[in-house]
Amino acid sequence: MTPQLHMVVDWAARPRTPYERLKSALFFYVVLTHTLAAYRHLRARGVAHTIREFLVWIHRQTLLLLIRLPPMRKKVSAELAAARLSISASLVPSGPHVSRHLALPPTGMSPEWIEAEMARMDAEMAPVPDSNSGSHPNTNADTNANTNTNADDAEPTPTTTALSTSTSAADAHWAHGKLSGAVYHGGPALTAVLVRAFARYAVANPLHPEVFPAVRKMEAEVVQMCLRMYHAPGLPNDSPDSGLALDSPNDAGTTEGKATGAGTMTSGGTESIIMAVKTYRDWARATKGITRPEMVVPASAHAAFDKGGAYLGVKVHTVPVDPVTRKVDVGRVRRAINRNTIMLVASAINFPDGNQDDVPALGALAAAHGVGLHVDCCLGSFVVPFLEEANLAAGETRPDGRVAYKLEPFDFRVRGVTSVSCDTHKGSSVIMYRSAELRRYQYYVTPDWSGGVYASPSLSGSRPGALIAGTWAAMQYMGSAGYLASCRAIVSATRRIANAIEDEIPELYVLGSPPASVVAFAAREGGVDIMEVGDAMGRRGWHLNAISGPAAVHIACTLLTVPVVDTFIADLKASVEEAKTKPSGQGTMVRLYGLGKSSAVGPTMVRELAASFLDTLYQA
Repeated sequence: MTPQLHMVVDWAARPRTPYERLKSALFFYVVLTHTLAAYRHLRARGVAHTIREFLVWIHRQTLLLLIRLPPMRKKVSAELAAARLSISASLVPSGPHVSRHLALPPTGMSPEWIEAEMARMDAEMAPVPDSNSGSHPNTNADTNANTNTNADDAEPTPTTTALSTSTSAADAHWAHGKLSGAVYHGGPALTAVLVRAFARYAVANPLHPEVFPAVRKMEAEVVQMCLRMYHAPGLPNDSPDSGLALDSPNDAGTTEGKATGAGTMTSGGTESIIMAVKTYRDWARATKGITRPEMVVPASAHAAFDKGGAYLGVKVHTVPVDPVTRKVDVGRVRRAINRNTIMLVASAINFPDGNQDDVPALGALAAAHGVGLHVDCCLGSFVVPFLEEANLAAGETRPDGRVAYKLEPFDFRVRGVTSVSCDTHKGSSVIMYRSAELRRYQYYVTPDWSGGVYASPSLSGSRPGALIAGTWAAMQYMGSAGYLASCRAIVSATRRIANAIEDEIPELYVLGSPPASVVAFAAREGGVDIMEVGDAMGRRGWHLNAISGPAAVHIACTLLTVPVVDTFIADLKASVEEAKTKPSGQGTMVRLYGLGKSSAVGPTMVRELAASFLDTLYQA
């Protein structure tokens, strides 16, 4: 035996005090814990991706240190200050005509003054249509009412009635329909219904159901209508029994042993997603003892999942999507699942490019591993559930023989789906669960508060009952027939745009095969700069979204898009030609995307500009 080995044996064999044993045990626990965490991270991300992440981090830290040196710090500070001024100028009105209300008036103002002042504030920065935007067709925003309002004819004046349901000066730009999503407008007639509902329940607060029983009833009915739309179990046309073990979130929640779907309303899609993350975190802690929760999320999933992870202490493993189909790589998802996994995520449809993930495959994975599967339908909420009835779910056969735009199963009929989020886009959303028992983990209850027992179903305590009433009223007004007609119109318009891009604009291509209301387009290799195309569309009055991975532009179609599809296609062709022959290099999309991809610190700079944008929102 060598002297060195002899020393090791002696050290191991010597008696130890309880304190030393505790230190050794703690040391090995820490080493084991971090080793397991590193292994799970490597397994989920892959060795190559992990090394790339580490090298980028080193590069970023080095550049950030250099930026802190006096010469570079001065230059960067000056450029960021100029950018902040530009953001402020674009959002905050200025000049002698601008009125500011920074303190309470000494006495109350009359309703007439308030309406006139609202109209004046609308006019302070009312957008003016771009002279390069080509034709501005009259927009029929409400096909049922057969209205024909040209917003160009409306001159903003201080006497305009700001509370009118007709098109005001501030509404003029969006009423043309030249925007992606943002405004989910059912026309003046529906707006009038909403305003009446808001007025009737303006002071309602569902935190006190005994005071506002009608609002409580309407909220429950909104949830039930959505549960039926998504084929929740235990309801008419319910989904089949999942057949999973009793320790999974698919389990039943009734005395008969069969699950009955349940849900709650929230303030929007982001809150619905965060509530789902909270539910699975608490469920996994209570049933599996998981204290370091993780979730597996497609790269195309909504940023609200990252937000929920950041808020609730849940580690997020982001899995790439297939570059052609735009569906999440199921094999990579399988590899990312471990003992700390609490949930998987799928989109139907996703925000960036409007494609859906392979929900049946992800559902099978979730069921096999006893974890939750949340399907985010916030963007496809009242479109995707009607595709089947509209005879659009099967897609269409393209000239090359392939079937495009086909919708795959996505709701509670899929084994393994345990929750679904659905937006009404009326200032509210609905989060649904396979069972009422699973929903319990979303609640917050504290019985020991000095103010009494406190219980709330979601993040908010007091909530605006008027929004719940407006949602209920809109769903009653539209009915299944109304949503079916809207689905046909919106999806047909979306597919016309997608087909025109594929067939008539060789410089561009459509990402994936989007089945519903969103289409994203990118530039073919060696062609135009897609961000130049996006900026050229902006100069023609369009408000579109730039996305990354790959660089692309998308439009989320609504009823406002339907009358201007031909205008969109014509403007897109002209924008491609402009980007080819006269690229400006100065547009918002070009600059922001270029900054984000300029270096390892690009995202840090973009983050700073985004924070400045948020600061500006509160600049009075």
